[in-house]
Amino acid sequence: MQVVILAAGQGKRMRSVLPKVLQPIAGRPMLEHVIAAAQTLDADRTCVVYGHGGDAVRARLQHAEVAWALQEPQLGTGHAVQQALPHLGEDGMALVLYGDVPLIGAPTLRRLRDAAGSGRLALLTVELPDPTGYGRILRDAAGKVVRIVEEKDASADERRVREVNTGILVAPIARLRDWLGRLGNDNAQREYYLTDIIGMAVGEGIDIVTVAPDAVWETLGVNSKPQLAELERIHQRNIAARLMDEGVTLLDPARIDVRGEIVCGRDVEIDVNCVFEGRVEIADDVRIGANCVVRNARLGAGTRLAPFSHVEDTTTGRDCVIGPYARTRPGTTLGDGVHLGNFVEVKNSAIADGSKANHLAYIGDADIGARVNVGAGTITCNYDGANKYRTTIEDDVFIGSDSQLVAPVRIGRGATLGAGTTLTKDAPAGELTVSRARQISIPGWKRPVKK
Repeated sequence: MQVVILAAGQGKRMRSVLPKVLQPIAGRPMLEHVIAAAQTLDADRTCVVYGHGGDAVRARLQHAEVAWALQEPQLGTGHAVQQALPHLGEDGMALVLYGDVPLIGAPTLRRLRDAAGSGRLALLTVELPDPTGYGRILRDAAGKVVRIVEEKDASADERRVREVNTGILVAPIARLRDWLGRLGNDNAQREYYLTDIIGMAVGEGIDIVTVAPDAVWETLGVNSKPQLAELERIHQRNIAARLMDEGVTLLDPARIDVRGEIVCGRDVEIDVNCVFEGRVEIADDVRIGANCVVRNARLGAGTRLAPFSHVEDTTTGRDCVIGPYARTRPGTTLGDGVHLGNFVEVKNSAIADGSKANHLAYIGDADIGARVNVGAGTITCNYDGANKYRTTIEDDVFIGSDSQLVAPVRIGRGATLGAGTTLTKDAPAGELTVSRARQISIPGWKRPVKK
């Protein structure tokens, strides 16, 4: 099996400088979804035919293991497949897909491939209540496919046919080369239609079989932002259904967005309007509150994410509590039972078991031991405008509110920092360190009044 993906269209109705096939579904370009579906077939090779925005398309998907064929100018689907022929072998079967049909399913493609076998032409067709805009499948009295007619070229009777062509097909490569070489453009669009090969196949006695998709939405293409949004919701509903089948509790399946890969343990509960990006691993008994964003993270068993928290490139231990309105940035590692409260931000730091920063703190480039209490308003001053330095806080330290830790600095085990301390030197273990101006009161002082 060899695969050709047509991705040269401009997509004028998208009204965007971003090429149509790079418009995102679930955070990934539509074309990337199609390539991923093709890869499940273990194809010998995959060729992407690109055109409009070609440099951007190739740059965005340079990691994909595909061959690239330029279609310039764009003269129709038949002409597009012609550009891919030099990248295909001489024998075998070719599957034709479309870069703007992102939800095509691997099971459907496998059934289409199997139906074609080693020498038949297999078409993916679907019946629509309103087939406007689609090419119609025309059959003879015995029910055999005889040709496909595009809507612009169809008669009134032909337009009443509800079975339509999705454009997705499997054909013998040797035959395909011959048919494409004989295509003409005598039609309303003056283009070379791939669908014209159907009539050639019929004339040569080639068996033509049709397969229906598992769901109609698999065959839906995207030509506008409303259509893009419609397919996004379909895709997210499918993800939500899979998660619930696996035992995840979604308080509203219509209000979750997964833009990557999510793996959940048992008894996970996710509230509304949460967004998951990249790879997210959620262990057993995790609760995620409303309006959270989780990106490239691993949440340990029993962890609680309170509403409006952002967790990025973070690993937590068991039974952590984060939020509400907390943020962990890349490089954050939390031990078991760590608490990060409202408006606490942590970046590139390791916090050991049982430590807490419950209010209004910034912890950056720090190594914090176990059972440390970080008071409200505490910040690590880790950046001098040019370089960043680390703060080390050993086990069982108590840091009073409104303290500033000017890195590089170390606080010894069991030390206490008085509230309002600006620490610029190491604090010894087991001692109280205080840095503040002496408090005075001025007798007889009066507050100024407006003149």
